[in-house]
Amino acid sequence: MDSKPQPTLMVIDGHSLAFRAFYALPLESFVTPEGQHTNAIHGFLSMLLSLLKNEKPTHLAVAFDVSRYSFRTREYPEYKGTRGETPPEFVGQVPLLQKALDAMGIHTIQKEDYEADDILATLAAQGEESGFKVLLVSGDRDTLQLVTPEVTVLYPSSRGVSELKRYTPDAVVERYGIPPASYPDIAALVGETSDNLIGIDKVGEKTAVKWITQYGSLDELLAHADDIPGVVGGNLREQKDRALRNRKLNTLVKDVELPVTPSDLERRNINTEAVKGIFGQLRFRTLTERVLALAGDTSVVTADVPPPSDTPAPQALLDEELARWLEKHTDPLAIVVREVPHGLLCGLSDGTEVIAVHHTHGSKDALPLQHALREPHRQWWWLHAKQDLHHLAEAGWDAPETIDGDLRVASWMMMPGRKIPTLAQLVEEKLGESTAPADPNTLLDTGDEGVVDSWWLHRVYPVVRDSLAASQKTVYEDVELPLIPILWKMERLGIASNRAALEELNSRLLGEAAEYQRLAFEAIGHEVNLGSPKQLQGVLFDELNMPKTRQTKTGYSTDQQALAELQESNPHPFLDALLGHRDQTKLHQIVEGLATAVGEDGRLHTTFDQTGTSTGRLSSLEPNLQNIPARTEIGHEIRATFVHGVESEGLLTADYSQIEMRIMAHFSGDEALIEAFRRGEDLHNYVGAQVFQVEPDDVTPQMRTKVKAMSYGLAYGLSAYGLAKQLQISPSEAKTLMSDYFQRFGKVRDYLRDVVETARTAGYTETLFGRQRPFPELNSSNRMAREAAERAALNAPMQGTAADIIKRAMITIDQKLRDQSMSSAMVLQVHDELIFDVAPGERAALEALVTSEMENAAELAVPLEVNLGFGPNWDQAAH
Repeated sequence: MDSKPQPTLMVIDGHSLAFRAFYALPLESFVTPEGQHTNAIHGFLSMLLSLLKNEKPTHLAVAFDVSRYSFRTREYPEYKGTRGETPPEFVGQVPLLQKALDAMGIHTIQKEDYEADDILATLAAQGEESGFKVLLVSGDRDTLQLVTPEVTVLYPSSRGVSELKRYTPDAVVERYGIPPASYPDIAALVGETSDNLIGIDKVGEKTAVKWITQYGSLDELLAHADDIPGVVGGNLREQKDRALRNRKLNTLVKDVELPVTPSDLERRNINTEAVKGIFGQLRFRTLTERVLALAGDTSVVTADVPPPSDTPAPQALLDEELARWLEKHTDPLAIVVREVPHGLLCGLSDGTEVIAVHHTHGSKDALPLQHALREPHRQWWWLHAKQDLHHLAEAGWDAPETIDGDLRVASWMMMPGRKIPTLAQLVEEKLGESTAPADPNTLLDTGDEGVVDSWWLHRVYPVVRDSLAASQKTVYEDVELPLIPILWKMERLGIASNRAALEELNSRLLGEAAEYQRLAFEAIGHEVNLGSPKQLQGVLFDELNMPKTRQTKTGYSTDQQALAELQESNPHPFLDALLGHRDQTKLHQIVEGLATAVGEDGRLHTTFDQTGTSTGRLSSLEPNLQNIPARTEIGHEIRATFVHGVESEGLLTADYSQIEMRIMAHFSGDEALIEAFRRGEDLHNYVGAQVFQVEPDDVTPQMRTKVKAMSYGLAYGLSAYGLAKQLQISPSEAKTLMSDYFQRFGKVRDYLRDVVETARTAGYTETLFGRQRPFPELNSSNRMAREAAERAALNAPMQGTAADIIKRAMITIDQKLRDQSMSSAMVLQVHDELIFDVAPGERAALEALVTSEMENAAELAVPLEVNLGFGPNWDQAAH
């Protein structure tokens, strides 16, 4: 008897798994300093190393598609026609992945006119015949047809490539109710959206499985199609050509002529030098170590891969020792603050030493640091200053008057469109080093975990700061840094709230949502989960036979826009009730979030995210105070729950009037628009008179609505089609309206055209004050990505300038309030509006101060106009 163990052949679908890795891992976290995205490569190789460890294949290959075109597209040109263009960030990753695999000694295979799945099918058949145990790794369900007792498919779960579902014959039967060989018949009936293979109408997986189980095969089913009753039977008879075409296309080819056989795919030795080279280029430090360990190479990784650095050992100092250290170190100090049980842990560094300061609540052992933070001559660099100021305040410490550096904000300004990188990512990107300690036992069990971050912060912060363009650096230092302590004060103070009114309103909204739900059930005669798109699709398109909405990955859209359009074209009581239920549920969620967030002090404390947008606007969260309806009845009720404080006499609201249109007038230099603003005319009446060639008094409400939609829509890249849809007019009328508008305001047209072209050349847009927003997608080969970038680039300078203006106003208002020792306080900023708690007797002075500072926050070709309002609550203070 031959005792030689059975060899294991593993074949991986390269493109399928690389794409899944691409969408599973964040783009912004995997970019080399040269700008090459590497998330697909990193995710694929991580999965591969786990597979090698767990499955231990003796023979291995990775199959790739040559292109999107194959014998299937020749036979059916629409095959995979619904797939968009390859994301530009993915382009270029596959060749680098193939180079990495070659360095690891792994065979890669491609075959013109065939797909990777056909290579898997061919090698699986050959491998099984040659006595191999075969493992196929693919994210394409068509490979399930290849499963046999000797062929297993490893399929990624919905969580990405890190978890693989093992499909044996029993697992296929358990999941689909049919043996693997019957899978093509099921897929032929149901269709495959990702491949643009349209199945038989109204035939889902359950029906298909029932039919194939009953008749044994698709051919037998079609031979007995006359026996199938009802609408689906009629569809099957009328559309059988679809099913036959689908099965022909989804049946994988098992006899592709390949340059290798399974026996040729025995795993080869890893070329360690080649691995160090390509992995170093990709900045894969940890993966390099894993691959070299697999090869038995324990040599030091080459310099191309960031090596761990020797970090200084933290010194724990308190009282007099801490005071002496601070006296000797007056240069900018980096500080990290962490909350620990019963106190704080602070790390300080001058770039050479690291000091750990343990502070217990109520003690005075860290007083030297408390005093040093308040000394005006000192400079402090922070990891995340606003968050750290909250930690200090909770410990009873006074906050510093100014913030001299904030790594989080600086790195956001460097690349405002991407996710904020971590300290470790910035160190690797900017210094080419790794924050991981050389000795894995370093800093363990010392109680000083994390304080060494202050050393890294001191080293990387000036590099990040100095990488900002000159204009960006000016905005950072003059606007963003001074704003941090202001936002911290606003968050800490909060705004008073009428919790009882919120709870009463929430109860009413819940009742109204329940009534709409009852009406929805009544309209269709049974209950359904109104929050389930799948169940709604069944009701709308199967039960009620509504016209199909736009197609999505999970069927036909049931989002708000699709349902509103459906209700307009096909009104039905169920749609009325469903839309009402959605509205009330959304409002209930807003109100409940507000009620829950009211603190013990009776005030709402939102968090202002300074880095939450790419334009520079502030965002608000926990709770979000920028999503409250403004002009609806329920919106008025919600705003009425925001009230003045117990010791205040009311709320003052101050809102910029038409600020983005004023900025457009300034940027475009259009004399007509500028003159309208200078004369204080009603802008939309004036524009309406110009466009429709009537006197301003003769502009009708309909005309005013049209030009208002036009004016604001143009700034957001609104097309003639979009304008027609918004105003419910014909596309030709919308096109004429736009033409007439531009004829009267030609410089607006020229500005909107030029701003995109300038950004396409420069790579970014810029605000009046120099804030930059990169737009690399303007030169993308992906049409959808390019057009989306063009629309965003149109408005970025205006929206960003508006953000800069109100931030500048906040800074000068805060300074004047302190200079004049006023007790009134700024409590909220929502878009272009500021809200103040007015101290008794200060209303007149505050109104004058706020108006002056907001109006003079920028010098434009047109005046900045500020509307003021005063009242006991936000709603009544509206203007």
